[in-house]
Amino acid sequence: MRSVKLQVALFVLPCLGRAAAPDGGGIYKARCASCHDAGLPRIPTRDALKTFSAETVNRALVSGAMRFQGSDLSLAERHAVVEFVTAKKFEPETAAQGTCAGKPPGKPIAGEWNGWSSDLENSRFQSAESAGLAPSQVPKLKLKWAFGFPGDFVAFSQPSIVHGKLFVGSAGGKVYSLDASTGCTYWAFDAGAGVRTAISIGPGSVAYFGDLQANVYAVDAASGAQLWKTRVDDYAGARITGTPKLYDGKLYVPVSSHDEWTAADPGPECCKFRGSVVALEAKTGRQIWKTFTIADEPRPTDKKNKLGKPIWGPSGGGVWSSPTIDTRKNVLYVGTGDSYTEPAVRTTDAILAMDLTSGKIVWSRQLSEKDVWNTSCLIPPGLNCPDTPGPDFDFGDSPILRTLASGKRALIAGQKSGVVHALDPDQQGEILWQSRIGKGGALGGIQWGPAADQDTVYAALSDFGIAISDASRIAANEGYGPDPNIGGGLFALKIATGEKIWDTPSPGKGCKIKGCSPAQSAAVTAISGVVFSGALDGHLRAYSTKDGAILWDYDTLRDFDTVNMVKAKGGSLDAAGPAVVGGMLFVNSGYGYFNAIPGNVLLAFSVDGR
Repeated sequence: MRSVKLQVALFVLPCLGRAAAPDGGGIYKARCASCHDAGLPRIPTRDALKTFSAETVNRALVSGAMRFQGSDLSLAERHAVVEFVTAKKFEPETAAQGTCAGKPPGKPIAGEWNGWSSDLENSRFQSAESAGLAPSQVPKLKLKWAFGFPGDFVAFSQPSIVHGKLFVGSAGGKVYSLDASTGCTYWAFDAGAGVRTAISIGPGSVAYFGDLQANVYAVDAASGAQLWKTRVDDYAGARITGTPKLYDGKLYVPVSSHDEWTAADPGPECCKFRGSVVALEAKTGRQIWKTFTIADEPRPTDKKNKLGKPIWGPSGGGVWSSPTIDTRKNVLYVGTGDSYTEPAVRTTDAILAMDLTSGKIVWSRQLSEKDVWNTSCLIPPGLNCPDTPGPDFDFGDSPILRTLASGKRALIAGQKSGVVHALDPDQQGEILWQSRIGKGGALGGIQWGPAADQDTVYAALSDFGIAISDASRIAANEGYGPDPNIGGGLFALKIATGEKIWDTPSPGKGCKIKGCSPAQSAAVTAISGVVFSGALDGHLRAYSTKDGAILWDYDTLRDFDTVNMVKAKGGSLDAAGPAVVGGMLFVNSGYGYFNAIPGNVLLAFSVDGR
């Protein structure tokens, strides 16, 4: 049985079947080795699996992303497999230390970073007043405290900081409320499934977020008590990766899936998902409207896969990122992913504008046509791969809405094609300009989003490279891995014209271990005079907005002593970006997908560590 894991979806063991006896090694060798030992990109290697905790793997098989693959295993079989792949004895994790009870509060943090971006336009720009950091102070940033996520191998939820408290989700399904100044824990909420979204804090001190089983939660931000829970899509593979956007008493929720990645699995029929945006009443969680990015419901087509099973379509169009709100037009904007199966749909690889009141699609602008792709295209015999596969040029980032001094508005979006687009939101998304900064690809181009100040957009380039070894290594299932010499770079473009102002290549000195890449996939964050960008090599760097000079470089690839006494280490920086507020910088480190470097730590920096 074959399977594959992309993005943040499949935690472990996509190849499990029923075992005759609780022999973890036997199950792995018979059912999983052909996938996990192949060294292919996007599948966790044996080395990566050993970094997971036994409880994390067990949780994934019971209630997480791998619950379907683990559903036919007995308790003894599941524990045997867990212990084999992690090389650890299975023991439920104990509660972490480091609570705030009885401790004096830390120094208050002024300002806030609330949700994916502190503004409705998703600029990922923090004003000088709220940031509390001048460019001259950035080189003085030092680690103040670190917080470990128990048993996790990825740290992908961007922190939110409101009223001196920090809120962050985890791959293990916990949402934490911490003291922003000291890192001590006020409360922890167990969602039961991974929480990748940022946390949005609304009126009445309510925390909103989504999980990787397509559930949306409202939790009391003071106590961690659940207020309501709504599942926004009943499809088994649906998930929420983009941060729900809170505006005017409504919560706008983007919905994506992992169908694109499970398409190589011969078990289920491919592919039955279509992306959507769901509007919920913030007070109750009641659904107001739901709009699919693909109008027609998937149905069996006239095509069969290589096992003779029907292929469904149209499918795809997942919404990976947080919606952008345009109060002037009363619409929201989202970017969509590719089509998974034929027929190709014009609302995929597109920017969509939806009416805030009704959810009606007001306009759509497709930037890549006929992009039909799924992960089975990577694994022979291409079980569900279309006859003419596309390049996988999703939009993974949130569009940025900016108004120039002239009054002209631009909607800016980076694409995995390696192109930054500027559309006219006042003219049905007409193209203003397009600027190419990279080659693009399935893991290339712009992944999780640029940042923009008043006049300039700052885009990080992934262009993740894959090193293909010689035939002998491929035969030994060691053939593929990240190329340490390809990828990365930060670019500054004029919002008015798309003209390049400067670009700074990756320094090329960060990759010191196996499985390292200089690609810069993580979302970018900007403050007055400074841009922050993280890389898969574990480095977080600060760049001058004037000329792209590197002002500060911190290597997160090491072990950390944590305030909650959890064993933690840094790894690749991906998905989310840093949050900067009140003279402090907060960032997660660790991303064990795509053969990148696992980690499980949240880091807090301040000037001179004070």
